[in-house]
Amino acid sequence: MAASLNAVASIAELRSAAARDPKAAIRETAKQFESIFMQQIMKSMREATMSSGMLENSGTQMGSEMLDAQYATKMAGLPGGLADAIARQLERQMGIAAPATGASKALPAAGAAGAAAPAAGSGAALSTSLSLKQADFVRSQTASAQSAEAASGIPAAFMVAQAAHESGWGKREIRNADGSSSHNLFGIKAGAGWSGPVAEITTTEWVGGEPQKVTAKFRAYASYGESFRDYARLMKDSPRYAGVVAQAAQGPASAASAQTFAQGLQKAGYATDPAYADKLGRVINTTLRVQRAVT
Repeated sequence: MAASLNAVASIAELRSAAARDPKAAIRETAKQFESIFMQQIMKSMREATMSSGMLENSGTQMGSEMLDAQYATKMAGLPGGLADAIARQLERQMGIAAPATGASKALPAAGAAGAAAPAAGSGAALSTSLSLKQADFVRSQTASAQSAEAASGIPAAFMVAQAAHESGWGKREIRNADGSSSHNLFGIKAGAGWSGPVAEITTTEWVGGEPQKVTAKFRAYASYGESFRDYARLMKDSPRYAGVVAQAAQGPASAASAQTFAQGLQKAGYATDPAYADKLGRVINTTLRVQRAVT
C-alpha cells in the first residue's frame, strides 16, 4: 500500500514538474526508467549465477536487492547512458530541441561502442555495459592498480581498463595447462628475458592487417597484484613506452587523456590489432564511468 502511495505521489510530482519545466521532467523520467532497467539487469544476472547455498537466506537476498538498487540509482543518469537516449527520443517526439551540451558532444568518445547512436537500443547497450560484473572487476582490481600507479605514474583507471580489455572484464583470462588462472590480465608475453612460469595458449595476432591464430607463451603470476606490478615495471623501464608513460602521468584520467594513452600504446607496438587504440579508449571511458558509479 505504501509503495502504491509513493508511486502516485511520484507521478503527481512529475506532472507538476512537467508543467513548470518539461525538459527537467523528461530527464527525471528517463533517469527513473534507467534505474528500474538496471535493477532488472542485476536481478537477472544474480539469478543466472549459481548460488553456493551457504549463508544464503531471505535476509541476504533482501540485502543484495537493496545493494543492487543503490548501484542502479548511482548508475542511472550518467552521460551516454540509457536515460540520455530516452530523453532525446522523448524531446524529439514532444518537439523540444535538445541543447548541444558538453556532455552530448563528448558522447562519441564516452563509454561503450555505439555511444553516439540516438536509438534507444544503443542506450540500452551502454547501460548494460555498466554491469555488476564490470563493477566487481573495477572494485577488485583498483587497489592493485593504485599501487602500480604509485610506482609508474600511469593512472590506475587506465591500467584497470587495459586489464579489463585484455581479459574481457575477467571472463577471458589466460589459463595455465591445468585450467588455473595465470593472473596475466595484460596479455604480456613471455619473451627471452622472462625466467618465470608461463602459460601457453592459442591467441589471435594481426599480420598484414589480417587476424591469424598462433600459439604463444604468456607470463604467469601468483596473483593479480603481481600482474599489475610487472605491467607497471615493464611500462616504466621500457624505452619503447617511456613517452606514453610520461604523458599519462602529466594529468588526471579523462576522456581526452584516455584516447592519447591508447593511441600511444598502439604506436609503440603494444598490440597488433589495428583497432586497439579505439577499443581500449572506449573501455577506459567505460571504466571511468563505472568508478564514478561505485565510489
